[in-house]
Amino acid sequence: MSDKPDTGDLDKFDPGLTRRMVAVMRPVLKTYFRSEVQGLDSFPPGGVLLVANHSGGMFPMDVPIFSVDFYQKFGYDRPVYTLSHDILMAGPSGQLLRRTGYIRASRENAARALRSGGVVIVFPGGDYDAYRPTFAENVIDFNGRKGYVRTALEAGVPIVPAVSIGGQQTQLYLSRGTWLAERLGVKRLLRSDILPLSFGFPFGFSAAIPPNVPLPTKIVTRVLEPIDITARFGDDPDIDEVDEHVRSVMQHALDELAAKRRFPILG
Repeated sequence: MSDKPDTGDLDKFDPGLTRRMVAVMRPVLKTYFRSEVQGLDSFPPGGVLLVANHSGGMFPMDVPIFSVDFYQKFGYDRPVYTLSHDILMAGPSGQLLRRTGYIRASRENAARALRSGGVVIVFPGGDYDAYRPTFAENVIDFNGRKGYVRTALEAGVPIVPAVSIGGQQTQLYLSRGTWLAERLGVKRLLRSDILPLSFGFPFGFSAAIPPNVPLPTKIVTRVLEPIDITARFGDDPDIDEVDEHVRSVMQHALDELAAKRRFPILG
């Protein structure tokens, strides 16, 4: 996450607009993706850092799917904030995203949102995770990023892990294309280490462009038990140990979901 503060992001949350957006998204997600969120009954009150795997390439459905079920259960007085890349927050679309809970990924924004009692979603793996190859679709891979642990510690909130399955079947993800991104100098232009290669509908082969339409795969999200870091690891926890535990718990849950999945796309 960046250290650049943008404290105005949180103040732009609009519960009325968010309610209307959710009302539009719900039938699409429940019909096209047959979305399902499990485990919300054990969701703790107050500020929570939701740590999740990221799926779906250019069109990830993780946040909308979670938000639709979360708001239906808990209402709109407790915002769901999503830590987001600077590119998403630029231009006219950035204003709409801010009003529906997307905030610039900075330590200051995360801390302020958590201390306000909000739910903050972070995808430590980012695009690296969202474009993981289909053959590794059920692997938790944060690309070595562990800053989320310190974010939870500094704010004094629990980590709630969540895993999702099905998003990597919206098309066939072939490669992250890290070698291609390095050769073409993409990082200097887009601040990205990847140039993903995939195959899907209707354009077939794609190197991020042209974007293919996501297939109607069934997507299931499971929210896991909260982790109180200091209660489990002490007052001076080892960041690596906490990160390893979080990823281990997530991998076990993702393996369970994968074992129950009978067919690609159909679920």
